[in-house]
Amino acid sequence: MCGLCVAAALLSASTAAVAAPKKASHYAAGTMPEKARTYYAMTWGIDQMSAKLTESGALVRFSYRVVDAKLAQVLQDKAASPSMLDEVAHASLVVPTLEKVGPLRQAMSVENGKSYWMAFSNKGSPVKHGHRVSVLIGPARIDGLIVQ
Repeated sequence: MCGLCVAAALLSASTAAVAAPKKASHYAAGTMPEKARTYYAMTWGIDQMSAKLTESGALVRFSYRVVDAKLAQVLQDKAASPSMLDEVAHASLVVPTLEKVGPLRQAMSVENGKSYWMAFSNKGSPVKHGHRVSVLIGPARIDGLIVQ
């Protein structure tokens, strides 16, 4: 085969692979399944979890609401160092500590019905809108959060 024929065959094969229809997922895009929400409420005492980029993109804010203060106390442990994992970007974000402010997370006793947050440094912007991230705080792991 001539070089031109090989190139044409490769081009037609690559366009056929691109044109192949994707299999549609039966899961709702951008939402956490109800079973997962129930699991986190029963295991860690939290719900309404979210991960949002700040306007500049330099921080990712993780927030949650407490439904069971006794279970959620683990998330407020000052000895635990929280981290946010992004498997797509292969990044592990940490809570930054500022000289005069301290760590960018709330460190108070938890109460039912109140919302709490912590901010993770996104230096270099490896985490982007739409990425799925996991948050690790001590023994707790919250998976499947979509960055908004």
